[in-house]
Amino acid sequence: MKRKLIAAIGVAGMLFSVAACGGDDGDDGKKAGADGYAGETLTVWVMDGSSPDQWQKDLATEFEKKTKAKVKFEVQQWNGIQQKLTTALSEENPPDVFEIGNTQTPAYAKTGGLAELADLKSEIGGEWTDSLNESSVVDGKQYAAPWYFANRVVLYNKKVWADAGLKDTPKTRDEFYDALKTIGDKTDAEPIYLPGQNWYHFVGLVIGEGGELVKKDGDKYVSNLDDPKVAAAAETYKKFQALSKAPKDKDEATPQQGEVFAKGKTGAFIGMGWEAGIAIKANPDIEKEIGYFTIPGATADKPEGVFLGGSNLAVAAGSKKQDLAKEFLKLTLSDKFEGQLAKLNGVIPNKESLQSNLEGNAPAEAAAPAAAVGGTTPLIPEWAAVENAPNPIKTYLTAVLNGKSPAEAAKQVEGEFNKRLAQQQ
Repeated sequence: MKRKLIAAIGVAGMLFSVAACGGDDGDDGKKAGADGYAGETLTVWVMDGSSPDQWQKDLATEFEKKTKAKVKFEVQQWNGIQQKLTTALSEENPPDVFEIGNTQTPAYAKTGGLAELADLKSEIGGEWTDSLNESSVVDGKQYAAPWYFANRVVLYNKKVWADAGLKDTPKTRDEFYDALKTIGDKTDAEPIYLPGQNWYHFVGLVIGEGGELVKKDGDKYVSNLDDPKVAAAAETYKKFQALSKAPKDKDEATPQQGEVFAKGKTGAFIGMGWEAGIAIKANPDIEKEIGYFTIPGATADKPEGVFLGGSNLAVAAGSKKQDLAKEFLKLTLSDKFEGQLAKLNGVIPNKESLQSNLEGNAPAEAAAPAAAVGGTTPLIPEWAAVENAPNPIKTYLTAVLNGKSPAEAAKQVEGEFNKRLAQQQ
């Protein structure tokens, strides 16, 4: 899977108002009859890197065979997509079906751009993994369908671990810490490269604690960083970061942690599977030493919480071909094509029964077990402004790592955090 795709998924941004330009849940185009939808063409927007050419070709062929309609895939770039999509959804002829980032979905639903898909969920969504479907449900209504996902894993250097006498990968958080401590004690390698502002990993730890980053105060959302569960996540982060020489005021891209790992003197880092490619590009010899495992949780029976980046598929409320669009989604999300996409792109499919398609893809196999216990940043339109630089959660983490208590750090960023949550969307 292309790095730009994974880097982009799950990133919320500024939205403009969307006015739906169509019927409610009807179809202004012709209904399927003896000739199916012959003569119709369905327009589908997919993001660059999301769906391989062969997958598109196979799907289009089967779609035409089933419906007698054609499908036109239009590949979009992540850069600027939110404004482009917002504009398109307000026009007379929007794309009928489109890919949308999972954390972006609620904002588009609330501005009226998405058609409801309750009937689709009832018909084909009974086995969708709850954590993966969560972002498609807004105010109790199904506005999209979960498509594909990815999350962070532990990438480790097999040679470093062997030099430390470590033979097995850890199954619990304590075992993970002890293994890293052993690397520090028995080798000259840095046990783990964990920069102070790898905030998506921190979000995962919060999810693992059952915590929330925001809370409702009357009719508005405010910071919840002072919650004990968030504090517990921060303490876990601090404990592991103490084993790292990484800067406390930088994120995983400054410098690229894969490039640090490529030097062969780091025991492990927490990142996306594609980051192995960064290391291999910098040092091809490192490829044979890279291993992967699921981020261990507090107990062996439950992985650590992770941030789930990914994409949903939605139908434009203004589409005149909603029945045909739903036929397309039924086929796209079928075991055949959902499984094929997982196999080709190494992404987590929308139901656990399809994870067998990941066999042989080591990073994907390591990521999959955590999908069921993963989550996202708050699924509210107000969240978009929080992630803009300087991200107050990054500031919070750095403050904790530099000696402030989680409560003090939360107080330090509370004003800015709440100011951003109060911005008009």
